[in-house]
Amino acid sequence: MTPEDEKWYFDPKTHEVTQGKEGAWEDRMGPYDTREEAAAALEIAAARRAAADAEDAAEDDWGKPPAWEK
Repeated sequence: MTPEDEKWYFDPKTHEVTQGKEGAWEDRMGPYDTREEAAAALEIAAARRAAADAEDAAEDDWGKPPAWEK
């Protein structure tokens, strides 16, 4: 068994958690180290997306509006 076969994956279409690469790559989220992490894949993705959105918003805030918006 390879290390990839020991990882866990989440299928967002069926909401099934599987160990090893089963199914097509576009129907698979992961890899995750544990079954519990794979089961929480949608929540993990949402948290990562929110953090990235917050970082983008912070980078876009230069403290004052551009000259043409006065």
